[in-house]
This record gives sequence, C-alpha cells and structure tokens, in this order.
Amino acid sequence: MARRISSQGKVTISVDEYSSNPTQAFTHYNINQSRFQPPHVHMVEPLPYDAPKPVGHTRFVCVSDTHSRTDGIQMPFGDVLLHTGDFTELGLPSEVKKFNDWLGSLPYEFKVVIAGNHELTFDKDFMGELIKQDYYRYPSVSKLKTEDFDDVQSVLTNCVYLQDSEVTIKGFRIYGTPWTPWFNGWGFNLPRGQSLLDKWNQIPEDVDILMTHGPPLGFRDWVPKELQRVGCVELLNTVQKRVRPKLHAYHLGCPGGKQINITFSFLGELSL
Repeated sequence: MARRISSQGKVTISVDEYSSNPTQAFTHYNINQSRFQPPHVHMVEPLPYDAPKPVGHTRFVCVSDTHSRTDGIQMPFGDVLLHTGDFTELGLPSEVKKFNDWLGSLPYEFKVVIAGNHELTFDKDFMGELIKQDYYRYPSVSKLKTEDFDDVQSVLTNCVYLQDSEVTIKGFRIYGTPWTPWFNGWGFNLPRGQSLLDKWNQIPEDVDILMTHGPPLGFRDWVPKELQRVGCVELLNTVQKRVRPKLHAYHLGCPGGKQINITFSFLGELSL
C-alpha cells in the first residue's frame, strides 16, 4: 500500500511494496495503473527562445548538471532560474565560487539552486565519514580541512540555496531537496524506502514548484549500461498522490553517466 487517507483527511504515503526494485515497479505501475501517462502526467513542453510571454506569467528556466563547465553557455531569457544540482564536479570551494560568479553574470531576476550528488562538501555527514577513511575515493576532497568547507553554502551569494527548505518568489512557493536513492556512494545518497520517504514527507502539500535532484520513478531514470531504472518510487508516489505541485523540476540526465549533461529549457509559464 503506497497511499492512505488519514483520519484528518490528509494523504499519507507509506513505503511502496516495490520500493527496492524500481525496474519492477515501473513495469507493474505502467501495466496496471498507467502511472507514467496522462492524466497522471502532464509533461511540460519547452518554449521557443523567442516566444512572447503572456502578461501576468512568470517564465522559469531550468538547468542541471553544469559540472563547473558553464563557460560559453548561452542561457535563454526568463524570469527565474532553477538549477537542480550537480553544479560542480566534487563540491570543492573553488568550484562553488566559480559557479557563484557565473550566477552573478546572469540577468535573471531570481536564481534558486539545490545541491546534487556531486556537491560532496554540502553533505556534512558524507564529508565526516569521508575524512575518516584510510582509502580516499576523492583525494582532492578528502584532503580538505573541516574549516575549508564547513560554511561552503555561504559562498552562494548570487542565488537562493535550498536544502530541505522553501522560498516564496513572485508569489510561488518553491521547495528544494537534494536527496537521491543510493547510487555508487555519492553525496546526499540515502537507502531506498523509509529513509528517503522521511525526506519526501517534509515537502509541504501546497508548494507550487518542487525541485529535486533525483527523478521520480519512470522519468529520465533509465541507465542503459546497467539495464535498470533508478528513479525513486516514494518520490513518484509523493508527487502524484500527495504534493501535486504545479511544476516538478529535477536532474534531467542519465544517473551515473560519464557524459557531461547540460540541459536547459523554458518551462511553460506559470501564473497564480
């Protein structure tokens, strides 16, 4: 059982029976409930760069996985930039500063950013364990002293940084969270099931825009090399059955891929 109604009439999401096997979950819900097709899903079509914006609407530009490679990127026009994580390679303070400088050069009225699994220094628990290890998987990060990254979020002066938190911009409530199902031991990885669901349960029901780094099950989550899906079933259930935001923006690339994935698009304007 993935959804139930509480005595107060609120929807409560519980751990899905297929939580540990997203590939099986996709097959089951695609065949039995068509969870990945309308009316359950309304995909946002990118708008042309020169499309006029209707009066009273806000235009959002969505980008992810820039990985410190923003030189030469021509960004489209919009009102609000949403960056859904992996803006560095490893979260080194120098990389964060470069990203912040790039943000400062952009003309958007507002910029909202969340971390991804590559922002290692933003995940304090991850860093605490990494520094203790005898074998360093990430040598350049492992050699950092705590004081080098303890306040790394403060480097992001040219945006609003969200981590299990929200902000209201131009009348829209925006909630951002960086967590993803465990995948090769990167930052902000959590076990599938209750651990991730506890994070999703923090998302308010009446947010307008949800920013996550990882995708919900069935959406840009297929990893061809491993022939499996890696999206989160609990996130799918949370988005479709409880939160139901006007817009869900997330990492648009293939998890675990070697190719740098810079993706941006207009998202259909929203109005209050």
